[in-house]
Amino acid sequence: MALKATVFKAQIQISDMDRHYYESHTLTLARHPSETDERMMVRLLAFALYADPQLAFTKGLSADDEPDLWQRSLSGEIERWIEVGQPDERRLRKASGRAREVVVITYAGRATELWWEQNSAGLARLRNLRVVDLNSGETRALTGLVERSMDLQCSIDGGEVWIGNGVESVALTPSVRKACTN
Repeated sequence: MALKATVFKAQIQISDMDRHYYESHTLTLARHPSETDERMMVRLLAFALYADPQLAFTKGLSADDEPDLWQRSLSGEIERWIEVGQPDERRLRKASGRAREVVVITYAGRATELWWEQNSAGLARLRNLRVVDLNSGETRALTGLVERSMDLQCSIDGGEVWIGNGVESVALTPSVRKACTN
């Protein structure tokens, strides 16, 4: 018998002073049986960082041809393709041809460094690729916020991110490893 995804509900209030984006979103996250709480929370953080009414979670780990999140225009074009982790260079090349912007959010410390060493030359050619690194200690702290039903607040100001549930808060400092050059 196949294991089923675990469903999490999140109400997240986003105050992004950097982009002047202030909205509340009600989200449903399906955590694949092979996905950790940390990865799921990084997906949720990715949503907060790039929040937009058109941004949506996809089938993610359950689909080979979809990212973790994507933002589609009203006419169906992929405006933003967001991957979490260390995706294959070939996958990112393909995504780069399909989307206006491709974002990779990494969070695994030394594993990220190894991934970058192996793939940086090929990824440098992708003009619409942005790679954002998260500190693995900070992302592990996000797991303390995990509940089946979450009510979260996220503030973004000056590149700093604070996400909390009213009882505890986690501060994160994303860093851009590779910016888009288009």
